Amino acid sequence: MKKEFTVKPISGYLALLIAILLVCGAVAGFIYNIIWLGIVLIVLFIFNIIGFKVVNPNSSCVMVLFGAYKGTIRDNGFFWVNPFYITRHLSLRARNFNGEPIKVNDKIGNPIKIGLVLVWRVSDTFKAVFEVDDFQHFVLVQSDAALRKLAGLYPYDNFEDHDAVICLRSGGEEVNTELEREIRERLQIAGIEVIEARINYIAYAEEIASAMLRRQQASAVVSARFKIVEGAVSMVEMALEQLSSKKIVDLDEEKKAAMVSNLMVVLCGDKDATPIVNTGTLHN
Repeated sequence: MKKEFTVKPISGYLALLIAILLVCGAVAGFIYNIIWLGIVLIVLFIFNIIGFKVVNPNSSCVMVLFGAYKGTIRDNGFFWVNPFYITRHLSLRARNFNGEPIKVNDKIGNPIKIGLVLVWRVSDTFKAVFEVDDFQHFVLVQSDAALRKLAGLYPYDNFEDHDAVICLRSGGEEVNTELEREIRERLQIAGIEVIEARINYIAYAEEIASAMLRRQQASAVVSARFKIVEGAVSMVEMALEQLSSKKIVDLDEEKKAAMVSNLMVVLCGDKDATPIVNTGTLHN
């Protein structure tokens, strides 16, 4: 497989000086009635000016002669090349691709919408021009394919797949690194350098978004309740131990059970408890 190689063309200013001399010689030939000399010099002048090429900063020029690759000009400036060369200018600047979110299925089959932002540039002009038909379209298609593959490797979250260490929603750098690696492997054939690839949008698809939102809310409520009950049990245990150790009141098992029940209702209830003051005995 061929690769890009750079060439150093002739300075365009030197060729411009030669073009001026050819014009002067042609004019002199016509003045002194040497018609054939004037015609020859005019043809050479036209042949000469066709070879002028300007390469802008951070750009390149790929040259082909009768189907054979003759090199790439990466230096910027004013140059002269063989007029028979077929040339193609390529930008070497970094480019952004901000893809529209696409609908895919995650690892466990949930429909989600996911999008990416890609920063890339041409690194090998030979591969970009000759290995693929249209390298810009190739970048778009392969980035889309890599994103679809990534979505199938991980679940959106770990609600159903509790064994998943990495998920799309909270994977962060691990998921982005995997996406970048996948895109880089796919675009290598086209001589494209992947500077950065990041997921910039991820959400459940519209048809399940409301159901998943309720599920997340329910999960959050259950987690909160678990913490509340855990704290309440610790507080009741501490209260019973201190009442017993300080001998403030002597409670039998039935009274302890009633006290535990009342404290748990107070500590775990959704609303503030309304206290009732007992002015009699514990049983009246």
